[in-house]
Amino acid sequence: MSQVTGKALDWNLLGRVMHYVKPYRRTFIIAAFLTIFLAGSALVQPILMQITLDKYILGNNYNGLVLMVVLMIAQLAVQTIAQYYQTFSTNALGQSVIRDLRIDIFNHIMSLRLKYFDRTPIGMLITRTVSDLETIADIFSEGLISIIGDLLLVLAIIILMIVMDWKLALITLIPMPFLLMSTYVFKEAIKSSFQEVRTQVAHLNTFLAEHISGISIIQYFSREDQEMRKFKSVNKKYRDANIRSNWYYSIFFPVVEILFAVCMALLVWYGCKRILTDEQLANLGTYDHPVTAGMILEFIVLLNLLFRPIRQLADKFNTLQMGMVGADRIFKVLDTNEVAVNTGTLKPVGLRGEIDFDKVWFAYNDENWVLKNISFHVKPGETLALVGATGAGKSSTINILNRFYEIGHGTVKVDGIDIHEYDVDYLRSQIATVIQDVFLFTDTIANNISLNNPIITREQIVAAAKDVGAHEFIERLPGGYDYNVMERGSTLSSGQAQLISFIRALVYDPAILVLDEATSSVDTETEILIQNAINKLMQGRTAIVIAHRLSTIQNADKIIVLDHGEIKEVGTHQELLKIEHGYYRKLYDLQFNSAGIVKS
Repeated sequence: MSQVTGKALDWNLLGRVMHYVKPYRRTFIIAAFLTIFLAGSALVQPILMQITLDKYILGNNYNGLVLMVVLMIAQLAVQTIAQYYQTFSTNALGQSVIRDLRIDIFNHIMSLRLKYFDRTPIGMLITRTVSDLETIADIFSEGLISIIGDLLLVLAIIILMIVMDWKLALITLIPMPFLLMSTYVFKEAIKSSFQEVRTQVAHLNTFLAEHISGISIIQYFSREDQEMRKFKSVNKKYRDANIRSNWYYSIFFPVVEILFAVCMALLVWYGCKRILTDEQLANLGTYDHPVTAGMILEFIVLLNLLFRPIRQLADKFNTLQMGMVGADRIFKVLDTNEVAVNTGTLKPVGLRGEIDFDKVWFAYNDENWVLKNISFHVKPGETLALVGATGAGKSSTINILNRFYEIGHGTVKVDGIDIHEYDVDYLRSQIATVIQDVFLFTDTIANNISLNNPIITREQIVAAAKDVGAHEFIERLPGGYDYNVMERGSTLSSGQAQLISFIRALVYDPAILVLDEATSSVDTETEILIQNAINKLMQGRTAIVIAHRLSTIQNADKIIVLDHGEIKEVGTHQELLKIEHGYYRKLYDLQFNSAGIVKS
């Protein structure tokens, strides 16, 4: 987690945020100009009120009074219009900036390797791309520009008060040092509570994302009460963080009101005293600038204008600071370099599908090697099967072939060329992977098959569905290929979802096909359909099949038995069965010769 520093502004971060303002510099300039204009125009009203009282009301000049009222109404109308456009432009600027930032961060997250997601909670990333981005919008709508406007207004008011009567100004503003001190203490206290609120929001989002995704497990094992207790604990921490921040407000605002009342009392006491004294001196001809009733009225209005932004300054400084913290968190995600370095440029018309692993070592963390000195060769059009116990390294093999992870040592080649020389997107487009845990988006069946690729036509989708044997069940659904499968394909059975994934692989016409436990979640009838589809799909393609069910790989051209990341045996199904006490023979006997139990 990023920590709030003592600085409200980090100039490096602000510079990076302002980089996103460049396309909207006109809006920024307009907002800045209106902010300065509003700071100056706010002083016009009290000046007009002072002139109206002293010159026209006390002077018994009705026509002059009407004129001044018209001027004040006109000034108020102009200020209202300027305030509208200033508020609209600052908010529009903030939303435009975070729209562009959200696009950048989403694109960057999409390019990150799977390793990053292995250790980063999804809820945290959701917080970064939604909640933290909103704090950056606040930099413009409630932070930087607003603070500048408030500081200009405060400075202008103090200067005007001193110019009008410096003695009256100094007496009236005696409580100001206490106000500034209170504002600073409040700012320091509230910033830590704001940080705690942001931290607890991230924890809450992470908890919700994880438990909503795993709701079926919670219900299967009747864990609702236990998980509710955990949620209450997380929710309580979030509530307590908000209460602490509100507690600081409940102290600060009454203190400001008391200091404002003291200022008003000093103004009334000293101002009225001066009115009486200055009037006597003026009558004697010894004083040319007496304090008047209009001046006292002007000071009262100016004090209200002065305290209004000061009440909000501490809050706005913390809004700005939270925007800086949000920016820091977001740019840390954007600065994450765990992407598949796409320095390759090769995009041949097609691939033959030849695969070479040469002394490959791979680890997810440091040197806890998952694959150890793996070497094998697959000819174009051949089928390679990988078998072994869970954790043997089978799935890791295909992950590094797709460059989702980078190897530690050795080389991986496709068609005799190192995979790093291929464009990453091109390489992945040539490898279709069907995994055990099929993911379907909240969309139609057709869009889940094509993944919204405009090149793939409806005719190609239907033809692929017929080849797989799924056309009939799709047609029976309401809407057919336009049927919405809902979130994660919840309205389909696991077998139906698996069939959709096979159609998806077939319609992309890959050079290399990867099947990772692709038939382990389907019933016997569906498995027969899939097996027929697999046979068609494998024709003319290189295939890597990972399976616990040895019945699905008996026709493979080559079978590699992995154990703890090492190759133990290589051969065809018949060759491996002939090895007495071999790994493959043990797996085979376990599945087919043990009291009817088949392990997957």
